[in-house]
Amino acid sequence: MTAEEVLSVLARLRQAGTDVWIGGGWGIDALIGEQTRDHRDVDLMHRQDQEPLVMSVLSEAGFEESLDHRPIRCVVTASDGREIDLHPLVFSDDGSAVQASPEPERPFVYPASCFTTGTVAGTSVPCLSAEQQVYFHQGYEPTDRDRHDMAQLRRVFGITTHF
Repeated sequence: MTAEEVLSVLARLRQAGTDVWIGGGWGIDALIGEQTRDHRDVDLMHRQDQEPLVMSVLSEAGFEESLDHRPIRCVVTASDGREIDLHPLVFSDDGSAVQASPEPERPFVYPASCFTTGTVAGTSVPCLSAEQQVYFHQGYEPTDRDRHDMAQLRRVFGITTHF
């Protein structure tokens, strides 16, 4: 997925009035302010109560649901192979959020402070903080892409990572 494709998806979702934040590899590149590697997909966090609208907008853009792991996540795919990994969040009044996890008693936690901005191709975009990115990159065997992404956070932010 190219920077232009990410920006196009975000523009469509913003025009529809949805709230989304970039996570994963594109989220890390947004924090850094430059693309540091190729991306096969984009991870988007969205308000769970906006999911019908998010899905409608993405359907109009040519994406079809290809994986359903709700309430944790779902994936939509375009005919050319581009993917969007969607993560539904339930927000509290204080701006924090939770996402269901495979262990229902231990949801993924998003403190209000983790919702920030970065840049993709010079355009300001909503994304997750470096600390939140590190939080999500633990507890599993990292891929080469994960190692690359964490190295970028260490390089730019001097942040401690788990690998």
